[in-house]
Amino acid sequence: MKLVLASASPRRRDLLARIGVVPDAIDPADLDEEPLKGELPRPHAQRLAEEKAAAVAARHPDALVLAADTVVAVGRRILPKAEDEATLRACMKLLSGRRHRVMTGVALVGPDGRKQSRVVETMIAMKRLSEAEVDYYAAHGEWKGKAGGYALQGYGEVYVRHIAGSYSNVVGLPLAETRHMLKAAGFPIA
Repeated sequence: MKLVLASASPRRRDLLARIGVVPDAIDPADLDEEPLKGELPRPHAQRLAEEKAAAVAARHPDALVLAADTVVAVGRRILPKAEDEATLRACMKLLSGRRHRVMTGVALVGPDGRKQSRVVETMIAMKRLSEAEVDYYAAHGEWKGKAGGYALQGYGEVYVRHIAGSYSNVVGLPLAETRHMLKAAGFPIA
């Protein structure tokens, strides 16, 4: 069975490799990821994952298509991907000293048209950040393009006081759930 990953994220490829999965093709969906008016974080993550999977499945009708979307939320508020330092600083100010949720929607579309999707949630508590800590983090640049402006698998980890849930979910793909979904779809995985 051919597997297409509907994501350009090198982190998702690395995570899949941890469970012995190497996609046959990488084909990002390239959709507008803006939340709909009034859309809450959990439905937003699921909708985007499902839309990405459907868009790429239309281009690869003979393949199993895996898509995911990771959202960082404080309460009902969805944090943006940090593309500039001003956005990073706004995100870090909001996250400082608070708990937040990271949700990843995962969707699979099979060659037979069968669809599966789910959302996995992880709770994170971040320490109160000083201006010097934010300056230090900003200087590293790993935050660019990251939901909520930080990477748990990098320098951002030093600011996390507590994590409840899947670590791989925060990095971008919940491995236990993804493995289960692939097996249920008939993908050969140990």
